Amino acid sequence: MTDMQDLAPEHFKCRIEDGIAIVTLDRPERKNPLTFESYAELGDWFRTLRDAEDVNAVIFGSNGGNFCSGGDVHDIIAPLLDRDMKGLLAFTRMTGDLVKAMINCGKPIIAAVDGVCVGAGAIIAMASDLRIATPEAKTAFLFTRVGLAGCDMGACAILPRLIGQGRAAELLYTGRSMSADEGERWGFFNRVVKADQLEADAISLARRIGDGPGFAHMITKTMLAQEWSMSIEQAVEAEAQAQAICMQTEDFRRAYEAFVDKRKPQFEGN
Repeated sequence: MTDMQDLAPEHFKCRIEDGIAIVTLDRPERKNPLTFESYAELGDWFRTLRDAEDVNAVIFGSNGGNFCSGGDVHDIIAPLLDRDMKGLLAFTRMTGDLVKAMINCGKPIIAAVDGVCVGAGAIIAMASDLRIATPEAKTAFLFTRVGLAGCDMGACAILPRLIGQGRAAELLYTGRSMSADEGERWGFFNRVVKADQLEADAISLARRIGDGPGFAHMITKTMLAQEWSMSIEQAVEAEAQAQAICMQTEDFRRAYEAFVDKRKPQFEGN
């Protein structure tokens, strides 16, 4: 098993408090753009997270009033103009690997979105399990505005599941910003809170989730991702098997014993 406390990321900030990892990009003067290095390091970090015992939930937060301004124009987009097809595909696969790593990390992820949340930043929010925003949050999948398709990093697969096909199509074709109010009404954001409450609210939610049965949460996250490609009959059978596995955990026994003793269960994730 891995202790995430032992890792010291170079290209993003991370602190771990009481089983909650709080991750932020660290270029606030540029509204936190991604670079080749931060893409790769974030992907590696989320892949490592799957085997971590000291993290129960993750908050991907904002920094300096903004979430993420997408890929850095100078550090990423300009160099891509000189790459051949093989080099371009290596880059697009690397960016997609970050989404795969987030989906497969086994831990619930909460995006705490303030200010600018565009391009790959919008994708990171989209790939999280839950999203909280401030009224100032502006989310845009602006790939068409730089001459690219809207089908970036899984957007055409995931976004319609969150907000519906028509709404997703509008955002992906036009590249326009979705306001926090729209995002909440459409189901992209779970709720909107004041900016000075954003981190505290995210931590409160992460703690509530993190105090739950960690192994069972991993199963829930896995099934949420996998069941979109299943028939109803396949999904019902898959959930029967998943639940039978969870019934073998000590947390299931702890919950029963706590119920009998009329006390709150103390889950340990096994």
